[in-house]
Amino acid sequence: MTSAVTLKVSAKSNPNAVAGALAGALRERDSIELQAVGAGAINQAVKAVAIARSYLKGAALDAFCKPSFVVVAIGDSERTAISLLVERCKLEEKVSQVED
Repeated sequence: MTSAVTLKVSAKSNPNAVAGALAGALRERDSIELQAVGAGAINQAVKAVAIARSYLKGAALDAFCKPSFVVVAIGDSERTAISLLVERCKLEEKVSQVED
């Protein structure tokens, strides 16, 4: 696996643009981290994951995410953020896992 990549998502982020960046990165890497602080930013991040899944279908890939809490530094303060670890899988692998 290549080095870790973190995309920071804000409430003003365009989910289609984030999805494009996410899908492009997942074509090259096994996983990407999305970080979001606040309800609006989390909403945009989750929408981006959903959209990215449709972008990845042409490459026979899918994505799933594992949410967790992380502490991030913003200016001189620390805030709690949601981290979505988005991992890729091949569509065939996902089907075989469900059948087991």
